[in-house]
This record gives sequence, C-alpha cells and structure tokens, in this order.
Amino acid sequence: MDKNAVTIALPKGRLLPECTRLFSLVGLRPAEDLDSSRKLLIPSEEGSARFLVVRDKDLPTYVDYGAADLGVVGRDVLMEAGRDLLEPLDLGFGRCRIVVAGLASRGGRMDPGGWGHTRVATKYPSITARHFAARGQQVEIIPLYGSIELAPVVGLADRIVDLVSTGETLRQNNLVELEQVAEVTARLVVNRASLKIKADRLVPLIEALRGAVGAASASQSEGRAR
Repeated sequence: MDKNAVTIALPKGRLLPECTRLFSLVGLRPAEDLDSSRKLLIPSEEGSARFLVVRDKDLPTYVDYGAADLGVVGRDVLMEAGRDLLEPLDLGFGRCRIVVAGLASRGGRMDPGGWGHTRVATKYPSITARHFAARGQQVEIIPLYGSIELAPVVGLADRIVDLVSTGETLRQNNLVELEQVAEVTARLVVNRASLKIKADRLVPLIEALRGAVGAASASQSEGRAR
C-alpha cells in the first residue's frame, strides 16, 4: 500500500453501508468487507487509500488530530463534539432529526414557566444545553447513552432530547415530539492540515464525492417526479 495513502475514517453502525457504497462509486473499494471484518484498518483494493472504522463519537477526534485525513459522520455527532473541522459536503444520507420529546399523556404541552424544574435526559448534553440556553430556559440535564425513551416513562426525566428517524420508537413508548432541534444528515469532514499537505489527492477526491452525491440526488428527484 502507498505509504502516503489517504486515511478515511468511517463510522461503525447504520451509516457504514452507505459510506462504503459512496466511496465505491468514486473508485475506492475496501479490500475486505468493512462490516464483517475484525480489522479496523483496511486498505482499498488499489492501495491509494485505507479505511479506518471507528465509533461515530470518536470519529471527529481522529480527523481533528490528523489520524485520519477525512471521514464521514452524522451532523449530530459533529454538533455535540464541537471540533474545528472542515465540512465541505452534505452527503444527503442518514437523514433524521434531533428532537425534544415528552409523554403523550401530558398532551405534548411545553410550559416555559415550569422549565426551571425540568429534567431532560439525553445523549447530547452539549446540544441540549445550547438549545435551551438559546431559549432562555434553565433545565437539569441528565446524560444517558442508551434507551433514552425510557427516562420519562419511569420518571427519571420530564423530557428527552434524542435522534429520531420515523418517530416509531417514540410512539411505542407513548412519547410525542414537542419540537425539532436540528436536521441531521451524514457529512464529509476533512482535517485542515491534511487538505494542504495532500491537496493533490484530497481535492479531486472531494470533488468526485460531490459529483457522486449530486448524481444520486438528481436520480432520486427524477424517480419521485415519475
């Protein structure tokens, strides 16, 4: 493998298949299946790049410190991490929302006067703090990292801030969406120093990805118009 190969960080989990497909479209196919391989650093078939498969929460750190030249990660992770990364491209897939939700039995009411005593459970403490601070509302934030929807059901919290796609998990737990915090899609992120040092490789790659995303978007629009 080329010792100057471009290192691409990809997130484990739901975004990985779409990431693999996207890079395959621009000629970068991993030498092994990223989803099933136990290796965490896998070269591309032609050797000009290597794929680093990491937890999504860690990915901005790998790119920020230059361990990876570029990567793909959800906007929710970027917002929470607050890293100083270049974000040249919205990839369009992995679309979902960060929302505030509460028990349907309360009628979906938002009482700004009572928010001073409200507990909000979330795996996004930074996003949550900024959101309610911008609204002038003081809340107690309870960090959780799994089964966020359970918190209002068992009385741990009054509200949650969580990532939703269809909202089906909320409905199954008798929760309703109260407000939207942010739209989320997968984003391409790039290390600033890498973009200067490896400009001859990274700039054409970014433009190729932009073209692939644009073509996919145009195809989807054409399909909806039929």
